[in-house]
Parts: sequence; structure tokens; C-alpha cells
Amino acid sequence: MYKSAAVTGYKPHEIGVFNEKHEQLPYLKRALQKALTARIEEWDLSWIVITGQPGVELWAGEAALELKKNEFPDLKLAVLAPFYHQEERFPEPVKVLYQKVWDGADFKDYITKRPYENPSQLRMKNEFIAEKTDTALVLYDEEIEGTPKFFLAAAKKQAGKTDYPLVYVTPDDIEDLIREEHIDGAD
Repeated sequence: MYKSAAVTGYKPHEIGVFNEKHEQLPYLKRALQKALTARIEEWDLSWIVITGQPGVELWAGEAALELKKNEFPDLKLAVLAPFYHQEERFPEPVKVLYQKVWDGADFKDYITKRPYENPSQLRMKNEFIAEKTDTALVLYDEEIEGTPKFFLAAAKKQAGKTDYPLVYVTPDDIEDLIREEHIDGAD
């Protein structure tokens, strides 16, 4: 039904994750993988589309590569960076993850074919991704504002024109997963 899903969400600093060793990061990654798996199975999703920004997008890219390797060999990952060299300002561990996801992607390109010039490139990125995908999976809570609000504005505009479902993964979903795993682990 829906073949391509944009995946986005908070940047690491927006949710208090300042390194890859953060104690809740494995749960967040599993929650993303669980949400992606549900969408793949429910919608016969074949493409995961990210822009490669730090945080949820790169973690989703990593999850998509794992799902492709282990469960869904036909799944494809597209990385559509908003501009050339976006990773130059990323901290070193994020650059490493970006390169891993970029190298593993089935399709990669740049939305604006030039280096960063101004914020309009980011607006164009949001509009482009919303227009070129069938649905979106967003790790976001409307009560905890962050940069995903800009993509959501473009996605909601797209949803007003076409059938474009927005699926949210919230911090509460991650907390539920943590509780569920702790209960299962206690049995």
C-alpha cells in the first residue's frame, strides 16, 4: 500500500543523548526497529528514506540496514542529504555512523547539489522528502518541541493534499519498551 517511508525525529541533544553509550539509546534503537518492522509488515514497505541527520535519522538508517541484513532482504534504504558535506560539522562518532549508513544505502544523493548556503535548503529538504515519500514515521512528541516540527509542517501539508499517514513513535513508546523488556527480563 505505502512503498516509501520518510523516517525522522529528534537530534541527539534534543533528547539528552550526548554519546553512543547513553543508557537509553539501545531501547530507543529497538523502538525504532520495532516501529519500522511493523510498518514493513503492515504496508509492505520497500523503501526507508532519511536525510542522514544525526540522531533518529541515522539510528533509523542503522536499523534499516540491520533489518535488511537479518529479516527483510528486499528492504531498501535511501539517504537524501540536503546538501554536500553535511557531515563535516558532525562529531567524529556521528561521522563514522553517517559513513556506515551512507555506504550501506541502496540509493544516495543530494537534494541541493551544492554545499550549505542558507536555511532554505533545509526547508526544501523537508518539502522534497514529504512529496517524494508515501508516509512518515516520526519519533516526536508534540509537547516536547524540537527540529522535527519543521518536517512535520511539510508532512502535514502533504497529508492535506494526498493520503500521507503520519506515524508517531513517542518517548512514552520508548518508556513502554523499557518497562516491557525489564518485566520480560525479570521472568
